[in-house]
Amino acid sequence: MVGAGGGLLAMGYTLCGIIGAPRLNPLSISVAHADGPGFGGATSMDMSMYMEMFSRHNEIRRSVEEVPGGVRTTTESDSPDLADLLHQHVPSMYSHLDQGGEIMCMSQSLPTLFRRASDYHRQITLTPTGVVAVEIADDPNLTQAIRAHAREVSGFVADGMPAMMQGMMGPGGMMGPQPR
Repeated sequence: MVGAGGGLLAMGYTLCGIIGAPRLNPLSISVAHADGPGFGGATSMDMSMYMEMFSRHNEIRRSVEEVPGGVRTTTESDSPDLADLLHQHVPSMYSHLDQGGEIMCMSQSLPTLFRRASDYHRQITLTPTGVVAVEIADDPNLTQAIRAHAREVSGFVADGMPAMMQGMMGPGGMMGPQPR
């Protein structure tokens, strides 16, 4: 099942690379990645991290607390190598947000968060076992997107690859009908 999911993920990234090239924000600070952007704006290092976290999702725990204007999430693992992946993954995603390089394949809420990246505040704190992230916005619609993304990521942690595939295949997912 993981092999089939990996094949579908690779196919999804290929399609995303064809139909959804990363958009760059000329006002953002550019941070170079040693292995460069790949399908859908993800680097090969990003893709490797995603696959490892999806395959070991049952070793990750996550809590989400709604705060005024957004969320405070805590994502952790008792496995030192997974904690290290979390330490790499969240700052990498925030770097993509800051650069305007959209990664849109695994989440229905990410396109909104990438389009509106400059409109909300993000803060991460690395802990010995993972990451605490606080994301808040003044706009209630953006707050909804932030909270929707927190729920999606919690689904990824709870269900692994099937949750990601549902996001890709469903309405607004890269292989499902697109909202207008």
